[in-house]
Amino acid sequence: MTQPLFLDDAYVRDANAVVIAHTPEGGVVLDKSIFYATGGGQPGDSGTISWDGQRLSIATCVKVKDSDAGHTALVPAEPAPLPAIGTHVVQALDWERRHSHMRVHTALHLLSVVIPLPVSGGSISAGKGRLDFDMPEAPDDKEDLERSLNALIELDYVVSEGWIDDEELLANPHLVKTMAVQPPIGSGQVRLVRIGDDTRQIDLQPCGGTHVARTSEIGRVRLGKIEKKGKRNRRVYLHLDD
Repeated sequence: MTQPLFLDDAYVRDANAVVIAHTPEGGVVLDKSIFYATGGGQPGDSGTISWDGQRLSIATCVKVKDSDAGHTALVPAEPAPLPAIGTHVVQALDWERRHSHMRVHTALHLLSVVIPLPVSGGSISAGKGRLDFDMPEAPDDKEDLERSLNALIELDYVVSEGWIDDEELLANPHLVKTMAVQPPIGSGQVRLVRIGDDTRQIDLQPCGGTHVARTSEIGRVRLGKIEKKGKRNRRVYLHLDD
């Protein structure tokens, strides 16, 4: 499989790799990647790969279809010659965009803490995101929710990761907040993202995305409009303030 370096360290901005395949669509498959592949509501990373004085702009990263090996492919921003299989390349992220995704993603986990209702959907982009909740009625005080969310952010909780095996997850269904998307099982282990520590843990849920190391890194956020998207569904928008 393509080794996902971002799972070990989401702050790695560049790394060496070797091209191991091309996809029929013109994507580049590396043996290891710092690029997050589109999934779980988080968009794929963009950036560049460089080799032998050449440089290729990458628009996004996607999972390779029908790949049992778990490969991901870098999608060029425009048609261009690809590095040959076996070529050593240097990959570099569009760090500002990735870091914005990390801040928004962690903020959305905290939003699911201040709105403790089942999540029916979500989406992340640079500077903003949203969650859909099983919420028949709109909240009474959006400003109070925003204050509570920013208060959690300012407490500077540590964000860390761990792993749980499939059997443990099935025995603890309360860990899964999302109704529409279930965490992938079958590989033996599922990644958990934890906010807080042994003294005070405020959130723990399965997640394969990238996050900041501490909640204070998110900065201030504001809640946007809350839309009715069905009889029992409310969509809550979140924006980074900077």
